[in-house]
Amino acid sequence: METPYIDHLSDTDYENIYEPSQDSFLLLDALEIDLKFIEHELNPNLCLEIGPGSGIIITALSKRLSSSTLCLAVDINRYAACATKRTAQRNGVEVECICGNLVDNVRCNLIDLLLFNPPYVVTADDEIRDAKSKLVHSWAGGKHGRRIIDTLLVKLPEILSPRGVLYLLLLKENKPEEVMQALTKLGFKSEKLIERRIPVSTFRSLNTMNEHSVAKQSPGGSTM
Repeated sequence: METPYIDHLSDTDYENIYEPSQDSFLLLDALEIDLKFIEHELNPNLCLEIGPGSGIIITALSKRLSSSTLCLAVDINRYAACATKRTAQRNGVEVECICGNLVDNVRCNLIDLLLFNPPYVVTADDEIRDAKSKLVHSWAGGKHGRRIIDTLLVKLPEILSPRGVLYLLLLKENKPEEVMQALTKLGFKSEKLIERRIPVSTFRSLNTMNEHSVAKQSPGGSTM
């Protein structure tokens, strides 16, 4: 999957948004591994990235998906929403960008493909609460680095379509096994898709209501 151009972004931009790093490219690699499934089996009508930062992930995916797929990005940081729009335009694709918190503005059970490189760094909660820069929200994750992750997980049954898929990036300190157990209780099946020594892991979570997607997973089971 082609990495989008980001030469339009400057050092000044990166003072306000998350600069693409190893975790960004790990998520890109994970999507490329699953590209055949995404394009030919899932064939999403609606794709959403939460916290797009520079916009390289949603832009890369938009370049590969059919024109019938609506690609959205939502970020609590208005600078990131604007940067994502500029990245999409620089690469000749259309991405609708919204300034908002997680999935507060998303209608029920419509998202077929959800992407999230969350703020996963373990921090004190007051570091998030007292942050003077929006950039802090791109990496500070609170206790176990999971404050935002856990908030999203409980919303998944309400926002994912019956065939919806989530691609989520986690750090070892986020206790991925606990996250996967929580997903199971919510009616999802998950597997580790790729791991690097950074040490960050990318997981794919499948909505178990989708019999076709579950069947795709069942022969190998979890790779954990």
